[in-house]
Amino acid sequence: MARKPRIEFEGGLYHVITRGNQKQEIFRDDQDFLKYLKFLSDYKDRHRFSLYAYVLMRNHVHLLLETEEIPLSKILQGINQRYTMYFNHRYRTVGHLFQGRYKAILCDKDEYLLTLVRYLHYNPVRTKVTRVPEEYPWSSEHQYRKSNRDAIVDTPFVLRSFAEDLTEARRRYKKHMEEGATVFNEDLYKTVDQRILGGEEFVDRVMRKCQKSVVPGRRRHEFSLAEMAAGIDQLLGIGLKELREKGKKSKVIEGRKLLSLAARACGYKGREVADFLQKDPAAVTGYLKEEKSLRTKLKKLFVLLGEARNINN
Repeated sequence: MARKPRIEFEGGLYHVITRGNQKQEIFRDDQDFLKYLKFLSDYKDRHRFSLYAYVLMRNHVHLLLETEEIPLSKILQGINQRYTMYFNHRYRTVGHLFQGRYKAILCDKDEYLLTLVRYLHYNPVRTKVTRVPEEYPWSSEHQYRKSNRDAIVDTPFVLRSFAEDLTEARRRYKKHMEEGATVFNEDLYKTVDQRILGGEEFVDRVMRKCQKSVVPGRRRHEFSLAEMAAGIDQLLGIGLKELREKGKKSKVIEGRKLLSLAARACGYKGREVADFLQKDPAAVTGYLKEEKSLRTKLKKLFVLLGEARNINN
């Protein structure tokens, strides 16, 4: 799969997942867990990001954090490098400890913050490491259940989503967690372009803020023109034969425009698209002016293409 550029800006809420290289253990005992939390706390003080939840597992880490001026990439690079140096020194190892590319999903804070906090805290239960979330010592779950001035997690911000009074908020938080025992958070897997968790309005706000769409930045020729045509057939019910014919039905023209836009996003030249559609290059140039009106369908097309690629692989 192609590597997509990260979406980073001030005030972004990210669900970060970083794993051990080749699935190796990154925490071998309590001292390792404590050392990672120490580095996490140090960088939080240094870079002033908000931390809403964390869970440290033997071979991977989940973080839920909101950035300020310092970009996420710099924060994660610093924490991971410092912990890698500690780990290699302690265990007399060399080389990379973490998988090269961590996963970072930009999330709609208003819609998903509480659900994500619960999702992270249930990770040890889902993986059958512990029976209930509060029994696992290496997550921020216990910091939500009782007051702790030394906590590195910004619990008051999250708790006040339940109630202004923190005692009442903790009671409601516990009820929120109990509900999570039977709830499968299916929506958390419905990301757009594997980088954004949120509805269309949120995605549009992100794109406007970044001044770029989700689609640009794809690897050159990530999908073939034939794959795109098949995706358009699935999305619009317009086959390649119709796209190539002389008909001027609005749905067929929309299909040609969509294929042209998708092809440009994957680095194809206008003449290549024109040859594939058996159309005049000038027509393809005209199709490319319709990006704004077809932005939502373009995103849906790439989601379909990605799903098809995953199934075939």
